[in-house]
Amino acid sequence: MRTTVTLDADVEQLLRDAMHGNRQSFKETLNQAIRAGLSRSDGYRAEDAPFVIRARRMGLRAGIDAGRLNQLADELEVESFLELSRGLRRRKATPARVRK
Repeated sequence: MRTTVTLDADVEQLLRDAMHGNRQSFKETLNQAIRAGLSRSDGYRAEDAPFVIRARRMGLRAGIDAGRLNQLADELEVESFLELSRGLRRRKATPARVRK
């Protein structure tokens, strides 16, 4: 069957990417995409499976509050920034040598 279809730009790009990746024609790629989309009437796809988090113990030493690790990371970042800033100020304060 021949028909004219107007595709959104993002859908066209997805089809073209699939064409190049699979080394197939536009027609073959479009037919496969439509078959895959319409073959499941419930709309569920394997890649829609729920993401499962498998929790494990962190093994932190006694006295370390896991709830405050972000605060520790922020403090370390601030210290690093201040150290970098001091180094840049020192470079600015020393006059550049002039070659003769």
